[in-house]
Amino acid sequence: MLSDAMLVTTVAVTDLDRAKRFFNEQVGLAILEEAPYAIRFAAGKGTQVSVRRGQPNAGQTVAHFEVDDIEGVVRELTARGVTFEEYESPKTTNFIAQIGPARGAWFKDPDGNVFGVREGPVPSVA
Repeated sequence: MLSDAMLVTTVAVTDLDRAKRFFNEQVGLAILEEAPYAIRFAAGKGTQVSVRRGQPNAGQTVAHFEVDDIEGVVRELTARGVTFEEYESPKTTNFIAQIGPARGAWFKDPDGNVFGVREGPVPSVA
């Protein structure tokens, strides 16, 4: 299932305005979506980078997979031994949280890097 999913890298930054200028003006990535807590940029070949406000440190989501059926992916990966996380913020129910128009779930790799799966509308270049 994930081999067909678009993978979007998510990076935590302490200064969102500085990150906006850097990724947009210096790196040259087009802004796809902007919210008070995050900015999403277009990268090459349909890939995207999400920059969100936060303290960069271990345990933060490093990338997420865009999926069409989050429940199916959670079931399949759980059956393969992947352990999904439960959170209070954003609040997860059966490992899945509602985040605006999207839904997400998260798991860690053996080194503790957090990966997410996300179901919802994918911003695109106009």
